[in-house]
Amino acid sequence: MWGSRHKVGLIFFPAFDWAISPDHPEREERLLYTRDQIMEEGLLDVPGVEEFRPEIASELEINRSHVCVPSTANVITESHRIAAGGSITAADLVFTKRVNRSFALLRPPGHHANRIVHGSRGFCTINNEAIMVEHIRHTYGPNLRIAIVDTDAHHADGSQDIFYNDPGVLHISLHQDGRTLYPGTGFVNERGGPAAYGQTINVPLPPGTGDEGLLYAVENLVLPILDEFQPDVIINAAGQDNHYTDPLTNMNVTAQGYARLTELLAPDIVVLEGGYSIEGALPYVNAGLLLALAGLDYSAAREPDWSAEKVRQSPRVTEAIKAIVGQLQEMWATRKDVDLANVFGSGPVFERHRRIYYDTDNIMEEQVERIGLCSSCSGWRSIYSGAARGLGGALGRTTMIAAILIPWHACTQCRGEAANKFQEALDSGRFRYVYLQDVERDIYRRS
Repeated sequence: MWGSRHKVGLIFFPAFDWAISPDHPEREERLLYTRDQIMEEGLLDVPGVEEFRPEIASELEINRSHVCVPSTANVITESHRIAAGGSITAADLVFTKRVNRSFALLRPPGHHANRIVHGSRGFCTINNEAIMVEHIRHTYGPNLRIAIVDTDAHHADGSQDIFYNDPGVLHISLHQDGRTLYPGTGFVNERGGPAAYGQTINVPLPPGTGDEGLLYAVENLVLPILDEFQPDVIINAAGQDNHYTDPLTNMNVTAQGYARLTELLAPDIVVLEGGYSIEGALPYVNAGLLLALAGLDYSAAREPDWSAEKVRQSPRVTEAIKAIVGQLQEMWATRKDVDLANVFGSGPVFERHRRIYYDTDNIMEEQVERIGLCSSCSGWRSIYSGAARGLGGALGRTTMIAAILIPWHACTQCRGEAANKFQEALDSGRFRYVYLQDVERDIYRRS
């Protein structure tokens, strides 16, 4: 019996009792066809490949990454808790050395879920990777350097939002250009907040990108950045909707391309995100990914309808990708030379305004975020958010909330500022709910 080169833990959760609608692209069959393929190939019989059951994420674990309005229980289901818990299980397996690598093959997905959660957007309600990252830091060390490489075709805007000002996390998202695909974000000028400028890296790839272009970006941009950042753990948010048969996107990647990407990236933890070609892509992509994680030959992982002509990348797309990669290489190399006062101002606070649409639940959010500019830590944050159902809030009453956030390693002065902001929000009478989130001390309060 042949065995794997790397011991791999597989956590499988298809969420049988959760679906947006019976015929929605995000439904349980996404994983059931994959399960059949893995069983048919005998991959769970390979020594070194072992299946594990997911745990259930607690409210405490979810509240480290999210402010759910009005509460966690109001916006999530048991399936969301298990998907987040399965990601935590994947991390624990690696950090306790029960396996070398882990693959959380689960749903619902999560990378479009922001820190503030009024509902679901992009099929996501809570962010599995973010919840896992905070579990890692609480359990295995607050100073660990963590890299998230998101390879879903849709920009990982939720993960970007949560870690935008977090100096302990490098976030790289490779995705179809936001001018052509939901959520319409993920451009090269989105580079991170004042405490983590340059550690948000967006690689917007043109429609028609295939294996050649995706792997070019990984080899020439992502791997050198990871080598310089020297993360303690690499997490791959492995969306599979870049596939040439995916019904929601316009990319041209194959199962072989995904497997090679996994081999190059050598992630410690893989968490499934999107991918909606239920029969034509997911079984072959996931089998190839699992083989690559285990260090086994993945050359036979190929779609029945594959042809070289079907997946050929045009010269125009190739040149566009080389230009984008060159621009991002320069931006990474010179990130420390940027005068941050020109980007965030020289005052005590940086402020940004955003409109966020929850396409799954038809909610429009208006948000004002303020970050305290501090030379000793990453600074307190306040988020004032109003949301209502319907575009422009036309179909429902606006719910106004305030959230005060205290980051890891906050200095004494910023803790005091945050306490004052929390009390001011309570005293103002403007907000239906006021939240305090202190992730380091595991404090979460709601008025």
